[in-house]
Amino acid sequence: MPYLNKTLAKNLASEKLLKSGCSHKNSEGIINGIIDAEYCGIKSHGFQYLPVYCNHLKIGKIKGHASPTLEQISSSSIKVDADNGFAHTAINIGLKHLNNISHKEGISCMSIYNSYNCGVLGFHTKRIAEKNLIGLGFTNAPASIAPIGGIKPVIGTNPYSIAVPLNGKPSIIIDQSASVVAKSEISLRAKTGEPIPKGWAFDKEGKVTTNAKEALKGTMAPSGGYKGFSTGLLVEILTACVAGGNLGTQASSFAGEDGGPPSTGQFFIAINPKKFNQDFESNLNQLLNSISSQEGSRVPGSKRLNAFNENINKDIFISEELMTRINQI
Repeated sequence: MPYLNKTLAKNLASEKLLKSGCSHKNSEGIINGIIDAEYCGIKSHGFQYLPVYCNHLKIGKIKGHASPTLEQISSSSIKVDADNGFAHTAINIGLKHLNNISHKEGISCMSIYNSYNCGVLGFHTKRIAEKNLIGLGFTNAPASIAPIGGIKPVIGTNPYSIAVPLNGKPSIIIDQSASVVAKSEISLRAKTGEPIPKGWAFDKEGKVTTNAKEALKGTMAPSGGYKGFSTGLLVEILTACVAGGNLGTQASSFAGEDGGPPSTGQFFIAINPKKFNQDFESNLNQLLNSISSQEGSRVPGSKRLNAFNENINKDIFISEELMTRINQI
């Protein structure tokens, strides 16, 4: 079975992205996102997604030589036109400004539009938390969730994330979608023929299904019923109505070949907690202890943070089947 160290893994991803029409500059952010996902144990957003990214570069759903532009629209707000390139590149351009403004002003926000799938949303909010700021992130996606009582999708899985710092390191990472499970988990099972659990999705007639392929033709189940749909709607308002990305009903697939660039959006907020409360860290410590002191409980995000620390010095495993697909790029 193929195991690659960090350098070889980055070189592999870089080679395939460049051969698929991506500039070196635009490949850097997405490669770091792939590697981070592998270390965090979120393999559905690691090398598993590389063939999709490369295919989307080739067919024009991602602009490989995009030139994102940043505009400061107020003393505390910026927006970035991703130029239909990788979201990671656009986010990286704005993140330094976002963090600097928040340290000074206490809070700042950044919108991204004409964007693409940003991978693991918590990867981006975590980097805000590493600067001793609370990071909130929102990203929309092609429509796949129907409103309660309906069968036509209106919003995407639309995740939101919050990463909270303690002593310059993320202590909490909440990263969850409006659906019961990420759509990529169903896509993985559709490829292998593995059934999905009941309650994950509905077929095109609105009936519960355990067939992954039928689920991809239908809609995703919202997490918590109407509460999940409402959470996704909140994300849609911030990323499409405010940021200017396409509505989920207008965006093309993040996985298939249909349509042009998805042109979706992201929205980020960075907060300097000590500007508001000098006792922030003391209060946060009490909160964390109230969770971790209970046997069997864990702080949200601790699983991925622990996995990252355990895996950072290990080689990355890529299955033979996936490596075959990657080598064919």
